[in-house]
This record gives sequence, structure tokens and C-alpha cells, in this order.
Amino acid sequence: MSHLIAPSVLSADFNNLQRDAEMINNSQADWFHVDVMDGVFVPNISFGFPVIKALNKVATKPLDVHLMIVRPELYVNQFRDVGAAVLTVHHEASPHLHRTIQAIKSAEMKAGVALNPHTPVSVLEEVIADIDLVTLMSVNPGFGGQKFIENTFKKIADLVVLKNKYNQSLEIEIDGGVTLDNYEKLVQTGATVLVAGSTVFNSSNPTDTIKALKSDVA
Repeated sequence: MSHLIAPSVLSADFNNLQRDAEMINNSQADWFHVDVMDGVFVPNISFGFPVIKALNKVATKPLDVHLMIVRPELYVNQFRDVGAAVLTVHHEASPHLHRTIQAIKSAEMKAGVALNPHTPVSVLEEVIADIDLVTLMSVNPGFGGQKFIENTFKKIADLVVLKNKYNQSLEIEIDGGVTLDNYEKLVQTGATVLVAGSTVFNSSNPTDTIKALKSDVA
């Protein structure tokens, strides 16, 4: 099965968001990756419901919404209402994680859990059978364009062990520092979804870059 590519809208040109969204629609990308930041859980603020709602009107592919916010459980239904197909919350921001996962599933979205670079995948053992996706942060969350953290490869391998034991349909998503130089090794190690922001939108031809990232890996 081929891996999925989810260009990160955070790196798009906000003066030309519709243009960039249509580029993603017409490319080989699979999802739109949408980062929601609150300035509390992470040291940055991105965008909220109105922008996602507007994006959803243009997008022809699923919105993969990544909440880097405190108390994400308060907003589950609102993110569904603006078009999220996948809703991912941070383990570190969710003291009642199981309840939040159940709320996301009840709202008929795919449920994801994200882990910061310092958080071991073992914390997911009790909920991994209930979720659709794990997002491994391969940079510290909050800003685009950071350098990839090499320890991510070990975390992917550890997560593959849990996946094989508890949930073989689990998607393993890598978020941060994905490039044309490391995407093959990420997929070979077990990643099934690659988020790419700067690599796509800073390239001279984003459509070709997505096509290259989507290339089959031996």
C-alpha cells in the first residue's frame, strides 16, 4: 500500500490560499494537513474555525486537522462542523484522552493522537486499539521549517511494534522536517502518512515536489 501525502496548509501563501488549495486538489496529495495552534500549548497562533470552513469549501480532499491546543475536547463538534475528516489531539494536552477519542469517533471523524518529540510511544498502549492515526512530531511543535529530529526513526519502529500487536490498520503520520532526502527512509521504517510544509511550498514546483514525495518506495 502506498503512503499518503498531506501538505501542511500552515506553509501555504495566505494571500493566495485558494490558489494553493487548488494546487493541492490537482496534485497527487491525499489530505490537507491543517495545524491549529492556540499560543498556549505551543508558542504560536495559527488559524481557527472561519479559515478552516473557507478551506473546506475549496478542498476536494479530506482535512487532516491537528490540534495543538489546550482542552481540545471542548471543540470536537465545532471542528466536525467546519469540515474536519481526521481530528488529532495531543496526548500531552489531553488528561482524559480516552474520553476525547470517543467523542471524536462519536462525531464520525477519524481519531488521531499526536506525540511531542520527548514523549515515548509506550504511553499509547492503552488507547492504540481505539484510534485511527498517530502523529509523531519530528520537530518541536509550533513552527514550520525546523530540522528533523533523527530519534523519530526509533519512535516509528517502536510504534510499528504496537501497531502490529494491537491495531494493524493504524496510520503512522510524521509531522515536521519531511524532505525529499528522508521520505524514503521514513516510509521504509513504517510511516504511512507524511506531512510536508516547507518542502512543498518553498519549492519551485510544489506539484512536482508532491509527486516526488508520493513516489513508490522500494
